Amino acid sequence: MPVLVITGTGTEVGKTVVTAAVATAALAAGRSVAVLKPAQTGVGPSERGDADEVARLAGPVTTAELARYPEPLAPGTAARRAGMAPVRPGDVAEAAAKLATEHDLVLVEGAGGLLVRFDAVGGTLADAAQLLGAPVLVVAPAGLGTLNSTELTARELRARGVELAGVVIGSWPESPDLASRCNVTDLPVVSDAPLLGAIPSGVGGVDPGAFRAAARGWVAPRLDGVWDAEAFRAGVAS
Repeated sequence: MPVLVITGTGTEVGKTVVTAAVATAALAAGRSVAVLKPAQTGVGPSERGDADEVARLAGPVTTAELARYPEPLAPGTAARRAGMAPVRPGDVAEAAAKLATEHDLVLVEGAGGLLVRFDAVGGTLADAAQLLGAPVLVVAPAGLGTLNSTELTARELRARGVELAGVVIGSWPESPDLASRCNVTDLPVVSDAPLLGAIPSGVGGVDPGAFRAAARGWVAPRLDGVWDAEAFRAGVAS
């Protein structure tokens, strides 16, 4: 799995922290890691972006951005309003493929959900994943409403012939409600893909050393971690 594309079911679902956890686990397994953020929106030229945040939490990863737009909008809209060139799926695929020649794992973190538009002709992260032939990891919220958006994302990937690697819960609450507890069982069913992790809420704000020490316990062995879905499910149900 030299390239893994990471998308969300929407915005603010925990993609960057999940990307950092996957990067941390891969580094701990002795793999070299690059993180590609195709389009960073809503930050200024000197501000830290999502790839920088992954590096802060995970440690020594190569980071790359293809474009940065000042307004916190969909990349295509942000590019148009800024009068800047958009990122296109082919650009993303080319950059990721180049990084893959120099690293064991390349993590491509999208903006928002799978079909957020990069450009005026409708290019998306899904198109980039198709060009790369890369699997996609879906980050989903824990609570009510997540099943519909997760299933729609999974269906779109399968319609395009793109492999769905699995689902990670991007922010697992300290005191989960009934919907969240039930969704641990239901998310793999509606996505027809394994649950590959659950990231505790708020860990993006902890000390990087503490993050790195704990991250392997939040993601499954397929992502170089030690998290056990069955044990987690049993603990939630008890």
